[in-house]
Amino acid sequence: MRNTSRRREQILCQLVETGSVHVAELVVRFGVSAVTIRGDLEQLESQGLAVRNHGGATLMRMPPQEHSMRQKDTLHAAQKDAIGAAAAQFVQPGDNIIIDSGTTTMPLARRLRDATDVTVMTNGLNIAWELADAPGVRLILTGGTLRKQSLSLQGAQAEACLNEYNFDTLFLGVDGLDLKFGLTTHHEAEARLNHRMVERARRVIVVSDASKFGRVSLHRIALLDRVDIVVTDPAITAEYREGLERQGVTVVVATVEVPLPVDPG
Repeated sequence: MRNTSRRREQILCQLVETGSVHVAELVVRFGVSAVTIRGDLEQLESQGLAVRNHGGATLMRMPPQEHSMRQKDTLHAAQKDAIGAAAAQFVQPGDNIIIDSGTTTMPLARRLRDATDVTVMTNGLNIAWELADAPGVRLILTGGTLRKQSLSLQGAQAEACLNEYNFDTLFLGVDGLDLKFGLTTHHEAEARLNHRMVERARRVIVVSDASKFGRVSLHRIALLDRVDIVVTDPAITAEYREGLERQGVTVVVATVEVPLPVDPG
């Protein structure tokens, strides 16, 4: 499975670089059958990233670019802060929750510094640092291997850690949310860990600014039938709000405070 994921990542990279790929060339490059390559291209087509043609495929749309944590911190900051505040209202004393790594979940963690009797498991170093001295929070780290790009712990150790617990709520950040393809992320190991989080939580709340809607990254976390609530900002389109609600997802739109202009005088 990991070989398959890596091969598809490399095929997608080639599509982005050249605009098209050919089955015969990919067969030689990867040393697999034409049937296997056609399956890879079919998967990319199902995600809306490529269009198959006779003998290969062409790029349909660019996958979203992965930014560093420093870059992500500066993107949609007001929206993320509002989303975090709205999401925090779903946490009650006595809850056991998972907070995924990321910059959209970070404002939620800040709101929980004054929480009472809440257990938080996280794979995010930024989340752990924010809650490390919160007196009312019992903090559990997943363990695992650090991925520096996202400051997240991942891998077999992190996945195995989750087997010992059941949680009331998962607060999940995503790189893409598509009405058809579901929740996606850039990295295979993060997708596997996030999928395991979804399995261990009774309620799944996705926290995502509206810029993520309509995007599809290479690795799927889960379909939307596993999502209970999406907390987002007012930029969500009617198409996406109605599409989510048709699939049984409750949509919560956070109120974003617009800074008042500063009087230069």
